[in-house]
This record gives sequence, structure tokens and C-alpha cells, in this order.
Amino acid sequence: MKLEHKVAIVTGAASGFGRAIAERFALEGARVVAADLNGEGVRELAAGFGDNVVAVACDVSRKDDVDAMVRVATEAFGGLDIVVNNAGITHRNQPLLDVGEAEFDRIYAVNVKSIYLTTLAAVPKMERRGAGTIINIASTAGIRPRPGLTWYNCTKGAVITLTKSMAVELAPKNIRVNAINPVIGETGMLTQFMGMPDTPENRAKFIAGIPLGRMSQPHDIANAALFLADPASSFITGVALDVDGGRCI
Repeated sequence: MKLEHKVAIVTGAASGFGRAIAERFALEGARVVAADLNGEGVRELAAGFGDNVVAVACDVSRKDDVDAMVRVATEAFGGLDIVVNNAGITHRNQPLLDVGEAEFDRIYAVNVKSIYLTTLAAVPKMERRGAGTIINIASTAGIRPRPGLTWYNCTKGAVITLTKSMAVELAPKNIRVNAINPVIGETGMLTQFMGMPDTPENRAKFIAGIPLGRMSQPHDIANAALFLADPASSFITGVALDVDGGRCI
């Protein structure tokens, strides 16, 4: 198993990309802390994996919650090797002037500040292990933005930039930092990204821009995360990997 003896935290693990990543990591031998604001959702996930997955209800924009999440990993499993910063939110696809200040602040807190907080809490634990891997879930929106999601787009641009900067700064500590850029995916936030009802006709409008002819699915992102967490990718850092069916060509 590719992640045997590794300890991982996956945020936003109750559904979508995060759930698929947490499940894949556990199936590959990792001991996983599955964290989400939806505590019931991660408890349901953990129930299927026995003692190898621990559920934590966590608001990743709050320092106390993030510190507690990391503490659970070290107390339950003895250390920390991998963090997947997957938790994220968006505003509805709409004109940029229509997004309120409170919503703007919340999007930045969940999508960007959370990575700052997990870094502060997790890096010292990784240093004690002599190595670590951080994977940030960004988006194709951070490199090929489109109208209607402007404030969300810029949070993902920030995630890509901080991934590269973190990779350089943490390399001497043998901590790798990479990002994944999914294209629009079949998750619970799909209608918000589209800004219209989820119908076959509306999906077709978005799929038309993806050369491989479909949206991303959770298993696509889980496969990419597994590769970046696997010791086989030990010479890869600072990469923002497009998992986009050719969308950004």
C-alpha cells in the first residue's frame, strides 16, 4: 500500500473531493483525520474504516479548531506526515459587484486563511518527523479565470502562489508543497459554480470548454492527491497540477 504508516489530515472530507481523497488515502494504508464543518458527515465516513480514520468537526478558518485538529492527529496516530487543504467554499456565479463584504471575507477565510492556520499548526509536527507533504486544492479558476466567480477565482490564485512560495521556503525542512487545480466538478457546489440550475443543457455549456468532454469527478482529484502524497513523487514540489481534461490548454 502506497501510504502505509503515513498519517494524513484531509479537510473538507465529508463530501466531494475531500471525501474521495480521505477514502483513497485510507484504502492505501494511511491513518486519516477526516475534518469538516459537517461533523456528522465525517463521522459517517470514519465509521466505515474502523480505527484508521478519526472524524473531527472543524471550522478551518478558526485557529482553535485547526490546532485541535492537528492535535487529534498527533494524539491518535503519533505524528503527522500529510495535510490536504481541501476545504473550500465559493459564492454563486454572479456579477462581482453583487457579492457582499461578509461573503467575500468568509471565502478568503476558508480558502486562504485556512492554509495559513494549518501551516502554523502542522509544519512543526512534520519537522519532528523529518519530512512532510502539503497538498493544497486550488482550481483552474486560479490560472484561467472567467467572469462571474471573480472573488472565488482570486482566492485560488492566492492558493497557487502561496503553494509555490511555501515549497521554496519549506524545502530545506524536507517538506514538499504542491497544489491540484481541478476543473469544474460534480460536487455539491456545482450549481453555485454554474450560477444556474444543474440541467443537462446547462452542463453542456461548461463541458464544451473541456477537451476530454466531461467535468472532473472526485476520484480524479483523489488519484492526483495520492500521486502527490506517494513517496514516488518525492522529487516534486511547487507544482500546481491541472486535473482538468485539457481545459487550460
